[in-house]
Amino acid sequence: MRSKQEMMELIVNVAKEDSRIRTVGMNGSRVNPNVPSDLFQDYDIVYLVTDIDSFIDDPNWIDVFGDRIIMQTPEDMTMFPPELGGRFPYLMLFKDGNRIDLMLVPVEEKEKYYHEDGLTVVLFDKDGGLPTLPPPSDEGYWVKKPSDLLFADCCKEFWWVSTYVVKGLWREEILYAFDHMTIIRTMLLKMLEWKVGVETEFSLSIGKSGKYLKRYVDNQTWAQLLKTFPSGSYEQAWHAVFTMTALFEEVAIEVAEHFGFSYPFEEAQYVKAYLKHVQQLRPNASDIY
Repeated sequence: MRSKQEMMELIVNVAKEDSRIRTVGMNGSRVNPNVPSDLFQDYDIVYLVTDIDSFIDDPNWIDVFGDRIIMQTPEDMTMFPPELGGRFPYLMLFKDGNRIDLMLVPVEEKEKYYHEDGLTVVLFDKDGGLPTLPPPSDEGYWVKKPSDLLFADCCKEFWWVSTYVVKGLWREEILYAFDHMTIIRTMLLKMLEWKVGVETEFSLSIGKSGKYLKRYVDNQTWAQLLKTFPSGSYEQAWHAVFTMTALFEEVAIEVAEHFGFSYPFEEAQYVKAYLKHVQQLRPNASDIY
């Protein structure tokens, strides 16, 4: 596996030798002082370039970085419509285990790039005139305080979609049920994120997909959260639903009390009774009530 020094020298030297590449920037976990270093960290690199189409039209120029296991270029995929407004990423996993997520950005967007992410470091610049950038900070990714409306929407989405989950379980449409279970778990994770924010004075990030959440919740909460990921059995799926509703309500009440928000006790009680009722319905039932 090429060392960090080897990779950084390669990334900068490719830019030095290509007149179209004017600036090299780096973002992401490698410039975040709050993220521990490990062997799976990507190199999140930006090349500010002239004539971006000349790169895109030559698919082999990227071979200079080494032999790849796989590469994805999301902006030219049929399954996913382009969404980066002219920027072009190459997501590359190499045979030595290193990974580079390289983004080509038109040089005309230089000023925008410099200021759109607090985790930005300029590694090399051919043209000078760099702005004074503050030290890298992940503050832009810290947990944000919820408004009362956002809190209410989170509760509404959780309780509403939970009714879809039990409908799928009663019908024995487990993929449908699991798909909607993912939605209510997302609301649970959002509520847990706010709980962590309250307890840490909204001074940190729990990471993409909540990957650092375990650091900030107690062991019991973590164990309950893991129980919301069932196997393929219906019995475990039903258990996961009620584990999720109990944990969501516990955390939501705590968050509501901290901010003085109104928790929908009556509505939640009605929904919980409905979920239990559907669980107990006979498989051949002709009426819900």
